[in-house]
Amino acid sequence: MSSTEDFTNRRQFIRNLTLAGAVLGFSGMLSGIAGEVAGSRASAPDNHENKGKNMAYTLPPLAYAYNAVEPYIDAQTMEIHHSKHHNAYVTNLNAALAKEPTVKTPECVCELISDLSKVPESIRVAVRNNGGGHFNHSFFWKLIAPGQAHEPVGALAGAVQKTFGGLDGLKEKFNAAATSRFGSGWAWLIVKPDGTLAVTSTPNQDSPVMAGVAEVAGKPVLGLDVWEHAYYLKYQNRRPDYVASFWNALNWARAEENYQKALK
Repeated sequence: MSSTEDFTNRRQFIRNLTLAGAVLGFSGMLSGIAGEVAGSRASAPDNHENKGKNMAYTLPPLAYAYNAVEPYIDAQTMEIHHSKHHNAYVTNLNAALAKEPTVKTPECVCELISDLSKVPESIRVAVRNNGGGHFNHSFFWKLIAPGQAHEPVGALAGAVQKTFGGLDGLKEKFNAAATSRFGSGWAWLIVKPDGTLAVTSTPNQDSPVMAGVAEVAGKPVLGLDVWEHAYYLKYQNRRPDYVASFWNALNWARAEENYQKALK
């Protein structure tokens, strides 16, 4: 073999070796990307943000510390309320839905509970109680926050003035609904289907979004949990004191957002 042929063969060998390495490298890169995607899917939370898929719901984190709204709601109550009671509703809801895998879990649990007639009878009560508990509490946590304005803002302020004659009028009706609710339940300020505001209350974990269930249906703007677990450690049997304190911890900016969404 001539030196020229030998050089040509070596050059071809190096070229083939380089090409093979490039192919292997690209294949490895694709495997890495696929692995990252698979890892992302595996590590992605199986929660209500997975639209259109039959995924489990998860306990939403709070945007503040458990002691953030003291002295109005104490840290121990907040921690137990969120990490134990709310978490139990999520766990029990997922357990019920697992028995009927054909039932879809929409992004917002409000869609699941808005028409309970579409939920199989075998799990309807469980979804009503625990789906309602999950929705109501998720709504409630965003309504309270430290250092917020102490009166309505934006368009809600005008609507409150028009409907109740001002904040004092709203408080009077809302506090009455909260304190007169026998046993466990919730007090609500809602936007009715005709666009007007109304104060109402629901028993247990029922919600105004439950069509055919709620005595007064609508989209919630304010909601207050009056189950004893929400206040008993600090207020014992003094529910009216707890209800009065709620107004000091209320996030009116969030209430305005709720109002705007409810009008759409």
